[in-house]
Amino acid sequence: MQFLADIWPYLAGTAEFAAMVGAAIHAMLTKSDVRSAAGWVGFILLVPVLGWLIYLLFGVNRIQRRARELRGVRRGRALPAPGPSQHEPLPVEPEEQRKELESFARFGQKVLPEHFEAGNDVDVLTNGDEAYPAMVAAIDRATRSVALSTYIFNNDKAGRLFLDALTRAVERGVRVRVLIDGVGSWYSRPSLIPLLRERGINYARFLHSFMPWQMPYLNMRNHQKILVVDGEHGFTGGMNISIGNLLGENPKKPILDHHFRVKGPVVGQLMRTFAHEWEFTTGEILGGPDWFPHIAHAGELVARALPAGPDLGFNPIRWTLLGALTEARQSIRIMTPYFLPDTTLATNLSLAAMHGVEVDIVLPSKNNLPFVDWAATPSLGWLIEAGCRIWKTESHFEHTKLMTVDGMWSTVGSANWDGRSLRLNFELNLDCYGRSFAHKLDRIIDGKIAGARPVTLESIAGRPFPVKLRDAAIRLASPYL
Repeated sequence: MQFLADIWPYLAGTAEFAAMVGAAIHAMLTKSDVRSAAGWVGFILLVPVLGWLIYLLFGVNRIQRRARELRGVRRGRALPAPGPSQHEPLPVEPEEQRKELESFARFGQKVLPEHFEAGNDVDVLTNGDEAYPAMVAAIDRATRSVALSTYIFNNDKAGRLFLDALTRAVERGVRVRVLIDGVGSWYSRPSLIPLLRERGINYARFLHSFMPWQMPYLNMRNHQKILVVDGEHGFTGGMNISIGNLLGENPKKPILDHHFRVKGPVVGQLMRTFAHEWEFTTGEILGGPDWFPHIAHAGELVARALPAGPDLGFNPIRWTLLGALTEARQSIRIMTPYFLPDTTLATNLSLAAMHGVEVDIVLPSKNNLPFVDWAATPSLGWLIEAGCRIWKTESHFEHTKLMTVDGMWSTVGSANWDGRSLRLNFELNLDCYGRSFAHKLDRIIDGKIAGARPVTLESIAGRPFPVKLRDAAIRLASPYL
């Protein structure tokens, strides 16, 4: 015993030294940003005991590792392989081709080897008043299959519209699969889940558990919005299923949004994304002509689906946004409810504006998550100084997510301009090439800007000191908001 009493300080010191060295080595090998790596190494070495312990608790990125374990080991399957990779130029009409966009298309296939599909068309649906009836009508016409994925499926008038349509489809013998995020399924009280069960609708909840240690409540959420009927009629965008989107019902908290009806071969990619998430969640493999029929061309838009999540080393949506900012020569137009771009995205936006590209960013004045707006405000001044124009809509909360570049390339979908969408959640965007569709989106953005107020350096500088302090403090947590 005396021997142990004599040597325990040396054992403790050795263990502390080993922990410090191990944590420092881990930071050097895993942190891609040199400033982050240097900062953590300095903190570990200069703060005895607490340094390496705090690093283990807060500095190790367990989200990507956990996502890869869940996606790769648990089911043993990755995203289904796309069709043969196409390395030829983007298949658009010669008069619409641009060298920069051809380069961007090749870059895009390196980001994600999902091939581009020609022959598509996308209709814009405004608010739930247009989107929900179109989606319910498509479900009512289903003869073979219905695949629905949503983050929020509320137990309200909007939710029951879909519940009744899905019930009718089941009664007709249609194969129905409904995937709801494990957190999103609890947004309404009481939940709609018991009603889905009572109606005999085949549903599943993504990464759901009643045990907190088994369910990451804030991270790795399935934020995708997909509806595919009979494998060939598609809908996607950022709209959840909630009474707030039905402005005709005068909801207490109105939500302005746009959803998109997709026609053409790219619908098959929406279906493949749903099938992947369904198999991961339930183990059931969806295949055959009921889910994957031949889809005829329906228009001239070239498009592909961009699924993304924390299980991927490089987030395809984030890298596609970066590529678009790099290739822009005339205009960049962004509309998003949550705008917390990381340093690289913000720098590229600033560089584009400084090179003479017209950069317009449209944000809501009324945000359903005020702390996100607080965190975003300090960074807006730097973008404005670089030449970006920032607008705040004055109407109801605007949930629309759009982006266009040079009136030719555009993206729509579920992803926001924040770390949660571009690093922590599973998202789905459409990557589109075509002037007609880009012009549709530009007209929407023009209409929003016409009724918006510009954000100025004076308005940002004129905030009271307590507000500035609040915003600066909340901004520190922006990667996780």
